[in-house]
Amino acid sequence: MSDPQITHRLEGSKGQYVLSQNGAEAVLTYSKLGEHQVIADHTEVPETLSGTGAGLKLVERLVSDARAQGFRIVPLCPFVNAMRRKHPEWADAFNV
Repeated sequence: MSDPQITHRLEGSKGQYVLSQNGAEAVLTYSKLGEHQVIADHTEVPETLSGTGAGLKLVERLVSDARAQGFRIVPLCPFVNAMRRKHPEWADAFNV
């Protein structure tokens, strides 16, 4: 199994993180809400990446970027919100 690569794409106010591994892609999408907030609105992991931690890796990257770039995350996506609850150490990156 190859190591996953995560790329970040931003067009206007819409962004996404894409994890590519073994020919499959998992995606976390968000919308910018000004300079200091993003709304994490959807996470999609294909069946072939289910159980690999792909979704968690996408949220970890979003949290890392939020901390580095000084924005906060509004977890509209149920998966992102569930990961936030499982990781109280990420509280500084979220706006709930």
